[in-house]
Amino acid sequence: MISTAKLYGLVLSGGKSTRMGTDKGLIPYHGIPQREHLYQLLNTVCEETYISIRADQVAELPSDMKPILDEDTYRGPYNGLLSAHNQYPDVAWLVLACDLPLMDQEALRQLISERDAALVSTAFAQQENPLPEPLCAIWEPEALSTSIEYLAGGAGTCPRKFLINHDQVKLVFPKNPNTLLNANSEEDYKEALGKL
Repeated sequence: MISTAKLYGLVLSGGKSTRMGTDKGLIPYHGIPQREHLYQLLNTVCEETYISIRADQVAELPSDMKPILDEDTYRGPYNGLLSAHNQYPDVAWLVLACDLPLMDQEALRQLISERDAALVSTAFAQQENPLPEPLCAIWEPEALSTSIEYLAGGAGTCPRKFLINHDQVKLVFPKNPNTLLNANSEEDYKEALGKL
């Protein structure tokens, strides 16, 4: 099925990075802050690209990046996801967390080419542990509107659990599994540098 929903890109960069001890979005793995690198990557494959940030991060953002401010209605990653959905409820979002230093254009093109817009989400997953990566996924509009009901129902605040418990999710296994490396700690940071 060809989706009628446009595909926008969203870099999630509003977290506090407590485990890393420094803002993960500002680490220059590729010579520029990671959040800018991912924004540029998404810009090559999406119709429009935005970055999800807190209000106190606006001043440090380059002028060519389009922000969506966290509305602080929801907890965790859903805060950024649903803030974006509230602004553009009819689009699908290709979402990337800012802690993916090995993500590349080839992986994004693979995810988009395998998108099934008839389902609620198309998400990357690791072959050896096939759980959806909610922050490296395409969220169709229905997934986000249904998420609001899920959160209101008190079943939890975890986007991964929402996808796991939904039978309308397509899993995609990236050709290069390293692209899903999450760098959340100093140890992860060193591992990412080694692989780069």
